[in-house]
Amino acid sequence: MAAAGGEPSTQNVSDELFQNFYTEVKQIEKRDSVLTSKQQIDRLLRPGASYFNLNPFEVLQIDPEATDDELKKRFRALSILVHPDKNQDDPDRAQKAFEAVDKAYKLLLDPEQKKRALDVIHAGKEYVEHMVKEKRKQLKKDGKPQDVEEDDPELFKQAVYKQTMKLFAELEIKRKEREAKEMHERKRAREEEIEAAEKAKREREWQKNFEETRDGRVDSWRTFQAKGKSKEKKNRSFLKPPKVKMEQRE
Repeated sequence: MAAAGGEPSTQNVSDELFQNFYTEVKQIEKRDSVLTSKQQIDRLLRPGASYFNLNPFEVLQIDPEATDDELKKRFRALSILVHPDKNQDDPDRAQKAFEAVDKAYKLLLDPEQKKRALDVIHAGKEYVEHMVKEKRKQLKKDGKPQDVEEDDPELFKQAVYKQTMKLFAELEIKRKEREAKEMHERKRAREEEIEAAEKAKREREWQKNFEETRDGRVDSWRTFQAKGKSKEKKNRSFLKPPKVKMEQRE
C-alpha cells in the first residue's frame, strides 16, 4: 500500500530492501559458492549491512546446524578472503569486512550468544510457519484453494530470512535503547555524585573557616563587652551639687 502522496510506505521500502538484498546475494552464492574477495567485501559492506550482519550465520554463510569444526573452517576461509593484507588495493573496506567476519565468529564461539542467535532464527521460522497456517485457514474459510506462495521452498526460505533479519533488527534497536537508557542513568548518578561531593566540600570549607576565625570572633566580642562596661561606669559618675551659701542677716 502506498503512503499519502503516492510515496511507498516505510514497510514496503523495508521489504523491498530485504528482497533485493536476498535475491542478489543468493544469485552470487549460486554463481560462485566460494565468492571472490571483492564479492565478499561488497556483500558484507552493502547498504543496510549494519542490520544484515546482525545474523552471524549469514555473515559467515554457514548453516545454523553446522559443527564447531565446520565453523572454524568457514571462518578461516572467509577471513583470508577479506583480510586487508590480501586486499591491499582496498584495505579500509577490507578491514571493515574482516571485522564483521571476526565479530560473527567470536559471537558463535560463545555458547550463550550462539544460543540467542539460534533462538532468533527458530523464532523467525516459527513465525512464518504460523502465518502460512493462518493463510490456509483463511483460504479454507473463503472456500478457495489452500495453495500459498510459501509452498515454494525457495520462497519459504526467503520469507524466513526476511522475518529473521527483522527480528535481529528489532533486538538490536531494543539493545541500543537499553544501552542509551543505562548510559543516561549512569550520567545522572555521576552528576548527583559530583554534586554531593561538591556540597560536602563546601560544608568542610565553611566549617574550617568557622574554626579558624573563632578565636578572632571571641576576642572581638570580649573587647566589645569590655568597652561597654567602661562606658557604663562612666555614665554612672554623678556631679556633686554646688554648696548653698547661707545669707547673712544684718
